[in-house]
Amino acid sequence: MIRPVEKSDESVYIALAKEFYSSDAVLHNIDERYICRAFREITRPSPYAEGFLFFDGDEVAGYGLIAKTFSQEHGGPLVWIDEVYVRAPYRGKGLGKEFFEYIFERYKDSAFRLETEKDNERARKLYGQLGFEELGYLQMVRKNKSNF
Repeated sequence: MIRPVEKSDESVYIALAKEFYSSDAVLHNIDERYICRAFREITRPSPYAEGFLFFDGDEVAGYGLIAKTFSQEHGGPLVWIDEVYVRAPYRGKGLGKEFFEYIFERYKDSAFRLETEKDNERARKLYGQLGFEELGYLQMVRKNKSNF
């Protein structure tokens, strides 16, 4: 089951995000304040971001975050699939695929983008099966230090 993150999910969401940022799936850990900011954003009516929890029965198995924007390149709405994390005991049960199908249906008039580590073969295989294609872009970032 997939459902939106609710305010009562704060401790479980923060625990999941900390697990994700301590994993090999990311290049570096992040400040817990950023996780808390994201939680506040996804639990209010936000035009920018949404968060979802994944369940295996009654057990919390992971989470996903999306960011929403408009893309001239894609000719309309774009959903950036920012984070997808499934706890190790629940991997291989189709939860990641279920999340993507949920998001594709929820935003059927949108294009979708995501990123992954080059050596994350399992994720790249799933994303390819779901119709994602690799782009030739090099991603860059500049942070406004006064906001962090």
